[in-house]
Amino acid sequence: MRSAACLLCAMSAFAQSPSVPECTFQRNPDELLTRQLRAHRQAFDTTTKFTTRAAKGSLRNLQPSAAPRRNLIDEYVFTQLEERGIDAAPISTDEEFLRRVTLDLTGRIPSPADIRAFLASEDPGKRDQVIEKLLASDEFIDKWTMWFGDLLKNNSFPSNFDRQLAGRNAYYVYMRDALKSDKSLKTFAYDLVTGFGNHFDQDYAAAANYPIASKTSMGPIQDTYDTMLSMTASTFLGLGEMDCLLCHNGRGHLEQVNLWASKKTRYEAWRMAAFFSRLNMPQRNVPSTDKYYRSYDVNDRTSGTYDLNTNWGNRPNRDPVAGIRNLTPEYIDTASAPKDGAWRIAFAEMMVQDPMFARNFANRLWKEMFNLALAEPVDSLDPARLDPKNPPAEPWTLQASHPELLEQLAAFLKSYDYNLRGFLRTITQSTTYQLSTRYEGEWKYDYITSFGRHYPRRMMAEEIHDAVVKATGVTASYTVTGFTQPLNWAMQLPEPAEPRSNGAVATFLNFFLRGNRDSQQRSSSQSLLQHMYLMNDSLVNNRTRITSSPNLTAVSKMSSDDEAVDELHLLFLSRMPTENERKTTAALLAAAKDTAARNAAIEDIAWALIQKPEFLFSY
Repeated sequence: MRSAACLLCAMSAFAQSPSVPECTFQRNPDELLTRQLRAHRQAFDTTTKFTTRAAKGSLRNLQPSAAPRRNLIDEYVFTQLEERGIDAAPISTDEEFLRRVTLDLTGRIPSPADIRAFLASEDPGKRDQVIEKLLASDEFIDKWTMWFGDLLKNNSFPSNFDRQLAGRNAYYVYMRDALKSDKSLKTFAYDLVTGFGNHFDQDYAAAANYPIASKTSMGPIQDTYDTMLSMTASTFLGLGEMDCLLCHNGRGHLEQVNLWASKKTRYEAWRMAAFFSRLNMPQRNVPSTDKYYRSYDVNDRTSGTYDLNTNWGNRPNRDPVAGIRNLTPEYIDTASAPKDGAWRIAFAEMMVQDPMFARNFANRLWKEMFNLALAEPVDSLDPARLDPKNPPAEPWTLQASHPELLEQLAAFLKSYDYNLRGFLRTITQSTTYQLSTRYEGEWKYDYITSFGRHYPRRMMAEEIHDAVVKATGVTASYTVTGFTQPLNWAMQLPEPAEPRSNGAVATFLNFFLRGNRDSQQRSSSQSLLQHMYLMNDSLVNNRTRITSSPNLTAVSKMSSDDEAVDELHLLFLSRMPTENERKTTAALLAAAKDTAARNAAIEDIAWALIQKPEFLFSY
């Protein structure tokens, strides 16, 4: 079936090919035209509604001219703030910073011991040191394997084909190994696009799990070539509109959506898809008892072209153009053709040299760390509106909120050999990233693209699960088929269908909208039902009992109520309590007349802290 990324298809094509699905854009154009606006509005609403423990009047905004400028990000952002006359938020406190950077880089919350040590240190370089520690941690591998799993849609049984558990596991291990070896994003993407071998194998051949995701049923083989191009263009170049162009010319359809795509033709998109017209992915013919049963072998044929001869399938008819029936590859915008018959390799080489490759990853990683991309949506970049040296004609405007910064970040990523850790290090070391979410005075909607404060995000489902586990010290244990050892953290799960061994936990995670990497995207939306789960679910209630929680047991043995209150707040909120919080919670403990009552009060406080919005947010 055609991928969900396709937004538009020619209405006129319906008469020619009744099997072509209804055009998404024609059905609901506002849904697509307002995606950037919705991203900005969500960031603004979340930021202005979310509050932390800081008392009113305790903030002092930062004058942009006085802000420490640690790298190219700060030079650009604070210069822009200064020109616009916007104050920056104060620099985050040590508590805010440690919790934020630990969650963003590893998906976990810091331990009380880590927080106390960080707060006690007077080393001026302690923030850089903790960044290095997190980048080198096993938890970093867990978090970013999850990120790549979402990006590459690693799941067992997507709607188009059956990857099978063996393929999913091989793909998962492949991503983890790439992160462990610090493989560059460029090499990683190149290997995936050119992946070959049996997709069940957990070695270099596991990269074959990428091309098999293009297998498209209910249509001619050209549908598979088109899917391979559309998913690759969207994932690695940010060009989601390529899927639209594979159905129709941009002119007459995409003028409201994408300037670049509005000037492209279906013929040009076909020529791009032709790079994959020798891709061969037969299913291995073995008995059901064989370990390779239902697996695919990925290779390339020595001959073949993209033929314009279809009148059925998932897309409109492919008819000859000016008498041309058989297309060979040509890379869009450059008219570059392969030098030999290795067409897939030629595409991968051109793709990683395409300026859109660096822009795409710089933009995606910025969004992951700042919770708002420089160019929204991240899968709908417009090459004709990204270069600040060549701005589009009116009424079009440059797409990125900071086009010069996006170009600088793309150039930096390229110069750093597309090193993920190096890029994330640069972001997290910047003063811009380390600004507080708190702001003194009015924060206007027009400020949202300034990045003059940090934008909070509701944590991922897996992060919430792991925060409960870590804060209480009650280890999770989930059996996953194909894994020799049980998994202890949700961030280690290979796909959103897990843990199949614990349906209650899977349901809990689903209520926090982790999606399925196929028909449902991950979401950070909030609902009353989520809060009901936090209040009543066994995942929380069973872990906030002293009889089961080693961390709460340790708190119960503290003779000082103030010490117990401090530890509880560090465990669950990653910070010391405010004076009001200390007064209230210490009074609850002091009122207890015996050990049982005091233990019950500790359990109640722990449960209540999990219900606070701060527990659910990275801020």
